[in-house]
Amino acid sequence: MMKHILDRPIWSALETAHADLAEGNEKARRYPPSIVPFAASADDAPESLDALEELPAPEESMILVEAGPIAIPPSLAIVTEASVVQMVAERPHERISDPRIELLTETDAADMLALATLTKPGPFTLRAQSLGSFWGIRSEGRLVAMAGQRMRQTGFTELSGLCTHPDFQGRGLGTLLFRFVAGEIASTGDTAYLHAYAANTSAISLYETQGFALRLEMNMRVVKRRS
Repeated sequence: MMKHILDRPIWSALETAHADLAEGNEKARRYPPSIVPFAASADDAPESLDALEELPAPEESMILVEAGPIAIPPSLAIVTEASVVQMVAERPHERISDPRIELLTETDAADMLALATLTKPGPFTLRAQSLGSFWGIRSEGRLVAMAGQRMRQTGFTELSGLCTHPDFQGRGLGTLLFRFVAGEIASTGDTAYLHAYAANTSAISLYETQGFALRLEMNMRVVKRRS
């Protein structure tokens, strides 16, 4: 049973702030795969797992993230799995401004996807902005860094999509955007949180210096229908 709203972050997002995006029913839900391939069951009851297995189309993958062991029905195969950490802001971040930072719009979607494809910050699609606002920094017209908001639950917003083009790393752009987005989230009254692969110790260390603390180690599974 879920003890904290972030223990099953995908389910709680689709049940609250992102309910208007949810596909499925009261037993299992997912985001539209054109936005992000996240899905979750309400719990581990057989009827919930049965509903989960009905969500993906043949050959379509879904990503599940939960605090405890992830139960899946036998009809779904595990493509890959990993440990991730969930980190939460220890205090509200101050809102900051910088003339280089601009709000990204739908006209920037292709550039955003190209940067995410190159740097691999996590699942990203042309419709990522359906989840929340994103901001970026351009150099000579080229998008070279960005960050934004992904899942939202009552009282919480996930900071996500943080990435910097390899040619522009080491200049503090990622840290600047991290602080900016954390401040924008705090300005709404929400607490910022994020996910990172547990093996990505350098990123985790950076987030700790920016006032984020480990809440839990989470499990992630990518699943699809058995052929």
